Amino acid sequence: MKNPQRQVIIAGNWKMNKTTKEANALTEKILSGLSSDAKNQPEIVLIPPFTSLSTVSSKLDGKPVKLGAQNMDWHDDGAYTGEISPLMLLDLKVKYVLIGHSERRQFFGETNATTNLRLKAALAHGLSPILCVGELLNEREADLTDAVVGRQVGAALTDIDTSLFSKITIAYEPVWAIGTGNTCEAKEANRVCAVIRKTVAALYARFSDNGNKFDAATMPILYGGSVKANNVAEQLQQEHIDGSLVGGASLNADELLAIIKAGTERVKRNLTAVAK
Repeated sequence: MKNPQRQVIIAGNWKMNKTTKEANALTEKILSGLSSDAKNQPEIVLIPPFTSLSTVSSKLDGKPVKLGAQNMDWHDDGAYTGEISPLMLLDLKVKYVLIGHSERRQFFGETNATTNLRLKAALAHGLSPILCVGELLNEREADLTDAVVGRQVGAALTDIDTSLFSKITIAYEPVWAIGTGNTCEAKEANRVCAVIRKTVAALYARFSDNGNKFDAATMPILYGGSVKANNVAEQLQQEHIDGSLVGGASLNADELLAIIKAGTERVKRNLTAVAK
């Protein structure tokens, strides 16, 4: 492990699932199943729908689990019916926010440009963005994966001060693997995550005035796309995959706890590498 200091993150995105009552029960079950050894656990993030943020937030108070939101608008307030502002998220003790998730791009018209606006707003308010990038099936079949992912990363980071790069986590989520049961092979996912890291490094080198010491080798990069307990271990053994953005499997407490356990093993390997 060349860069064991990278943070390991396991984030469960519940998408449009769970009523407040169901979210409460799921959160309680997850919390009850966590190890008491917080030192060796990954950063755990629960990302419920907006309607359950308050409920889950109250359950996580004082616990070693962070709260995330599935999206946000870039305005602080105003006549934007149906939108949620970064200030509203902060009021509920949200730390993480997904930016540019493929389902937002695919079904709700979000673009590279609006992803950039959301990313800027999240950083401006001290939220920790998880920037999502990934290619469609036809783009992969046309051998355009690297170009598409590189373009998405570059567009999202446009005009963002390089001193803020260290606040960003990126998730590689091939669209063709999300919710389909088709998982990108671990070695290939690792290769694309390395492309993402290389792209960030190139952007930093191009735009930084070297006044800060960000190193793309320290940026956490997650894999998302039909992550399950039976495939996550191989993914987390890869050099450039630092955690998981979990979809459907995060709706089952036992499944998510097994994934968290795999993340814990990655943390322990990192700590052992540091000790050496």
